[in-house]
Amino acid sequence: METAVQYWHLRRHRLFSKLSAADIKELCILSGYKKAAKDEVIYISDHVRRIYVLKKGVIRISTIDAAGNEVLKDVVQEGDLFGEITLSPGHNGQQGPEIARAVSQEVSLCSFLLQDFEKLLLRKPGLSLEYTRWIGMKLTRMHTRYADLVCKDARTRLIEFLKGFSIQRGKVKGREVRIRNYLTQKDIAGIIGATRQTVATLIGELEQQGLLRYSRSEIIIPDMALFQ
Repeated sequence: METAVQYWHLRRHRLFSKLSAADIKELCILSGYKKAAKDEVIYISDHVRRIYVLKKGVIRISTIDAAGNEVLKDVVQEGDLFGEITLSPGHNGQQGPEIARAVSQEVSLCSFLLQDFEKLLLRKPGLSLEYTRWIGMKLTRMHTRYADLVCKDARTRLIEFLKGFSIQRGKVKGREVRIRNYLTQKDIAGIIGATRQTVATLIGELEQQGLLRYSRSEIIIPDMALFQ
Protein backbone atom coordinates (compact mmCIF):
# COMPACT_ATOMS: atom_id res chain seq x y z
CA MET A 1 0.00 0.00 0.00
CA GLU A 2 2.81 2.42 0.90
CA THR A 3 4.52 1.80 -2.47
CA ALA A 4 1.23 2.50 -4.26
CA VAL A 5 0.87 5.80 -2.38
CA GLN A 6 4.45 6.75 -3.25
CA TYR A 7 3.83 5.96 -6.92
CA TRP A 8 0.66 8.07 -6.98
CA HIS A 9 2.35 11.06 -5.34
CA LEU A 10 5.44 10.96 -7.56
CA ARG A 11 3.43 10.37 -10.73
CA ARG A 12 1.40 13.55 -10.07
CA HIS A 13 4.41 15.77 -9.30
CA ARG A 14 5.31 18.03 -12.24
CA LEU A 15 9.03 17.34 -11.81
CA PHE A 16 8.50 13.61 -12.45
CA SER A 17 5.42 13.75 -14.69
CA LYS A 18 7.32 12.97 -17.91
CA LEU A 19 9.05 9.87 -16.54
CA SER A 20 7.90 6.42 -17.61
CA ALA A 21 6.02 4.06 -15.31
CA ALA A 22 9.22 2.02 -14.91
CA ASP A 23 11.17 5.14 -13.92
CA ILE A 24 8.53 6.07 -11.34
CA LYS A 25 8.69 2.56 -9.87
CA GLU A 26 12.46 2.95 -9.61
CA LEU A 27 11.93 6.23 -7.76
CA CYS A 28 9.62 4.44 -5.35
CA ILE A 29 12.38 1.96 -4.56
CA LEU A 30 14.87 4.79 -3.95
CA SER A 31 12.52 7.02 -1.97
CA GLY A 32 11.20 6.95 1.55
CA TYR A 33 7.63 7.95 2.44
CA LYS A 34 6.76 9.70 5.68
CA LYS A 35 3.77 11.23 7.42
CA ALA A 36 4.01 13.79 10.20
CA ALA A 37 1.60 15.52 12.57
CA LYS A 38 1.53 19.19 13.49
CA ASP A 39 4.69 20.45 15.29
CA GLU A 40 6.62 17.26 14.47
CA VAL A 41 10.21 17.84 13.33
CA ILE A 42 10.76 16.32 9.87
CA TYR A 43 14.52 16.66 9.79
CA ILE A 44 17.53 18.52 11.09
CA SER A 45 20.10 19.01 8.34
CA ASP A 46 23.09 17.92 10.40
CA HIS A 47 21.83 14.36 9.85
CA VAL A 48 21.80 12.32 6.62
CA ARG A 49 21.66 14.53 3.51
CA ARG A 50 18.31 14.15 1.71
CA ILE A 51 16.02 15.87 -0.77
CA TYR A 52 12.35 16.02 0.23
CA VAL A 53 9.22 16.36 -1.92
CA LEU A 54 6.28 17.75 0.05
CA LYS A 55 3.05 16.16 -1.15
CA LYS A 56 0.56 17.37 1.45
CA GLY A 57 0.50 20.08 4.10
CA VAL A 58 2.72 23.00 5.07
CA ILE A 59 6.22 22.97 6.57
CA ARG A 60 8.27 25.77 8.10
CA ILE A 61 12.04 25.81 7.54
CA SER A 62 14.07 27.56 10.21
CA THR A 63 17.65 27.95 11.36
CA ILE A 64 19.23 28.47 14.76
CA ASP A 65 20.99 31.83 15.21
CA ALA A 66 24.05 32.56 17.34
CA ALA A 67 21.84 33.25 20.36
CA GLY A 68 20.14 29.87 20.04
CA ASN A 69 16.85 31.25 18.73
CA GLU A 70 14.87 29.50 16.00
CA VAL A 71 14.55 31.91 13.06
CA LEU A 72 12.06 31.29 10.25
CA LYS A 73 13.73 30.95 6.85
CA ASP A 74 10.96 29.76 4.53
CA VAL A 75 7.48 28.26 4.33
CA VAL A 76 7.21 25.18 2.13
CA GLN A 77 3.93 24.48 0.33
CA GLU A 78 2.52 21.35 -1.30
CA GLY A 79 4.51 20.23 -4.36
CA ASP A 80 7.69 22.03 -3.31
CA LEU A 81 11.13 20.51 -2.73
CA PHE A 82 13.39 21.23 0.23
CA GLY A 83 16.49 19.88 1.94
CA GLU A 84 19.80 19.63 0.06
CA ILE A 85 18.21 20.93 -3.13
CA THR A 86 21.28 22.66 -4.60
CA LEU A 87 23.27 19.39 -4.66
CA SER A 88 26.26 21.38 -3.41
CA PRO A 89 28.59 20.49 -0.51
CA GLY A 90 27.49 21.60 2.93
CA HIS A 91 23.99 22.52 3.96
CA ASN A 92 22.71 25.10 1.49
CA GLY A 93 24.76 27.84 3.11
CA GLN A 94 22.73 28.35 6.27
CA GLN A 95 24.37 29.71 9.41
CA GLY A 96 23.25 26.93 11.73
CA PRO A 97 21.34 23.64 11.68
CA GLU A 98 18.30 23.75 9.41
CA ILE A 99 15.06 22.44 10.92
CA ALA A 100 11.88 21.45 9.07
CA ARG A 101 8.73 21.35 11.20
CA ALA A 102 5.13 20.47 10.25
CA VAL A 103 2.78 23.42 10.84
CA SER A 104 -0.39 21.96 9.28
CA GLN A 105 -2.41 19.21 10.95
CA GLU A 106 -1.09 16.56 8.56
CA VAL A 107 2.02 16.38 6.38
CA SER A 108 3.12 13.69 3.92
CA LEU A 109 6.31 13.63 1.88
CA CYS A 110 8.78 11.53 -0.07
CA SER A 111 12.53 11.77 0.35
CA PHE A 112 15.66 10.64 -1.48
CA LEU A 113 19.21 10.23 -0.28
CA LEU A 114 21.21 12.96 -1.98
CA GLN A 115 23.68 10.50 -3.50
CA ASP A 116 20.85 8.41 -4.99
CA PHE A 117 19.17 11.47 -6.48
CA GLU A 118 22.44 12.68 -8.03
CA LYS A 119 22.95 9.27 -9.70
CA LEU A 120 19.38 9.37 -11.00
CA LEU A 121 19.90 12.81 -12.56
CA LEU A 122 23.00 11.55 -14.36
CA ARG A 123 20.99 8.71 -15.93
CA LYS A 124 17.93 10.84 -16.80
CA PRO A 125 18.91 13.97 -18.79
CA GLY A 126 15.27 15.06 -19.11
CA LEU A 127 14.77 14.94 -15.35
CA SER A 128 18.07 16.74 -14.84
CA LEU A 129 16.91 19.56 -17.14
CA GLU A 130 13.56 19.89 -15.35
CA TYR A 131 15.32 19.94 -11.98
CA THR A 132 17.74 22.63 -13.17
CA ARG A 133 14.79 24.75 -14.31
CA TRP A 134 13.09 24.29 -10.95
CA ILE A 135 16.24 25.33 -9.07
CA GLY A 136 16.54 28.39 -11.32
CA MET A 137 12.98 29.47 -10.53
CA LYS A 138 13.52 28.97 -6.80
CA LEU A 139 16.73 31.03 -6.85
CA THR A 140 14.94 33.76 -8.80
CA ARG A 141 12.23 33.90 -6.11
CA MET A 142 14.92 34.16 -3.44
CA HIS A 143 16.70 36.97 -5.26
CA THR A 144 13.39 38.81 -5.69
CA ARG A 145 12.70 38.44 -1.99
CA TYR A 146 16.10 39.90 -1.08
CA ALA A 147 15.64 42.76 -3.55
CA ASP A 148 12.25 43.53 -2.00
CA LEU A 149 13.91 43.95 1.39
CA VAL A 150 15.96 46.81 -0.05
CA CYS A 151 13.51 48.41 -2.47
CA LYS A 152 10.06 48.07 -0.86
CA ASP A 153 8.64 49.28 2.44
CA ALA A 154 7.29 46.89 5.08
CA ARG A 155 3.62 47.48 4.19
CA THR A 156 4.23 46.59 0.54
CA ARG A 157 6.24 43.50 1.51
CA LEU A 158 3.47 42.35 3.86
CA ILE A 159 0.73 42.82 1.27
CA GLU A 160 2.71 41.05 -1.45
CA PHE A 161 3.49 38.15 0.89
CA LEU A 162 -0.18 37.76 1.83
CA LYS A 163 -1.19 37.91 -1.83
CA GLY A 164 1.30 35.17 -2.67
CA PHE A 165 0.20 33.12 0.33
CA SER A 166 -3.43 33.47 -0.77
CA ILE A 167 -2.61 32.23 -4.28
CA GLN A 168 -0.90 29.16 -2.85
CA ARG A 169 -3.26 28.34 0.02
CA GLY A 170 -6.38 30.47 -0.29
CA LYS A 171 -9.96 29.52 -1.13
CA VAL A 172 -11.64 32.05 -3.43
CA LYS A 173 -15.30 32.94 -3.27
CA GLY A 174 -16.12 35.88 -5.51
CA ARG A 175 -13.63 38.60 -4.60
CA GLU A 176 -13.05 37.25 -1.11
CA VAL A 177 -10.13 34.96 -0.28
CA ARG A 178 -9.88 32.86 2.90
CA ILE A 179 -6.57 31.36 3.97
CA ARG A 180 -6.09 28.84 6.76
CA ASN A 181 -3.42 30.47 8.90
CA TYR A 182 -0.39 28.44 10.02
CA LEU A 183 1.83 31.44 10.75
CA THR A 184 2.27 33.69 13.76
CA GLN A 185 2.94 37.39 13.37
CA LYS A 186 6.54 36.62 14.36
CA ASP A 187 6.78 34.09 11.51
CA ILE A 188 5.47 36.63 9.00
CA ALA A 189 7.89 39.22 10.33
CA GLY A 190 10.79 36.83 9.72
CA ILE A 191 9.67 36.15 6.16
CA ILE A 192 9.25 39.81 5.13
CA GLY A 193 12.24 41.16 7.07
CA ALA A 194 10.39 43.28 9.65
CA THR A 195 9.87 43.28 13.41
CA ARG A 196 6.88 41.53 14.98
CA GLN A 197 5.65 44.89 16.28
CA THR A 198 5.78 46.39 12.79
CA VAL A 199 3.76 43.47 11.41
CA ALA A 200 1.21 43.77 14.23
CA THR A 201 0.83 47.51 13.54
CA LEU A 202 0.43 47.00 9.79
CA ILE A 203 -2.13 44.22 10.25
CA GLY A 204 -4.06 46.51 12.59
CA GLU A 205 -4.03 49.29 10.00
CA LEU A 206 -5.22 46.95 7.22
CA GLU A 207 -8.03 45.69 9.46
CA GLN A 208 -9.13 49.25 10.28
CA GLN A 209 -9.25 50.00 6.55
CA GLY A 210 -11.43 46.94 5.96
CA LEU A 211 -8.80 45.33 3.75
CA LEU A 212 -7.96 42.36 5.99
CA ARG A 213 -9.31 40.19 8.80
CA TYR A 214 -6.62 38.32 10.69
CA SER A 215 -6.82 35.64 13.40
CA ARG A 216 -4.69 32.74 14.59
CA SER A 217 -6.74 30.29 12.55
CA GLU A 218 -7.65 32.26 9.42
CA ILE A 219 -6.69 35.21 7.22
CA ILE A 220 -9.47 36.79 5.17
CA ILE A 221 -8.99 39.27 2.34
CA PRO A 222 -12.50 40.62 1.65
CA ASP A 223 -11.66 42.04 -1.76
CA MET A 224 -8.41 41.02 -3.46
CA ALA A 225 -8.80 43.80 -6.06
CA LEU A 226 -8.67 46.44 -3.29
CA PHE A 227 -5.92 44.76 -1.26
CA GLN A 228 -3.02 47.14 -1.75
